[in-house]
Amino acid sequence: MTEGLKKAWAEMVQPLLRRPPEVQVAALCGRQSDDGIEVLLITSRDSGRWIVPKGWLMDGKSAAEAAREEAWEEAGVKTAMLTPVPVGTFAYEKRLDTGYRAPVEVQVFYLDVSELSDIYPEARERERKWVSPAQAAEMVNEPGLKAIFQEM
Repeated sequence: MTEGLKKAWAEMVQPLLRRPPEVQVAALCGRQSDDGIEVLLITSRDSGRWIVPKGWLMDGKSAAEAAREEAWEEAGVKTAMLTPVPVGTFAYEKRLDTGYRAPVEVQVFYLDVSELSDIYPEARERERKWVSPAQAAEMVNEPGLKAIFQEM
């Protein structure tokens, strides 16, 4: 009977208790250089690890428009052509202010950057760096984001 209860718990009860993943959007900012495509990475505010601009969905904006807004606020992307369909997704666990870890699915939108500003909302809180997709794959921690860079 114990094995039956364990199986019922694992297959029926636990899935009901899991929260569905939260949804975020990210901007994969790229540009063409003499050496090929480059992508823009920024540092996170808390740990300083390399990431792409990302954030929560915004009322009144599509997911792609929210990704463009995050690119402006976090990286100073002033002018860019936006691809309205995600180029990929990745998942990670976000530590919330409450200490709880929430599963998050991130929809990634490509922005072809033509102009950056040095004055933007989070300029004093982050570093930014243009690198090749291969370098970016080595610098980021999230396996799904690494895979997106490796496919470029």
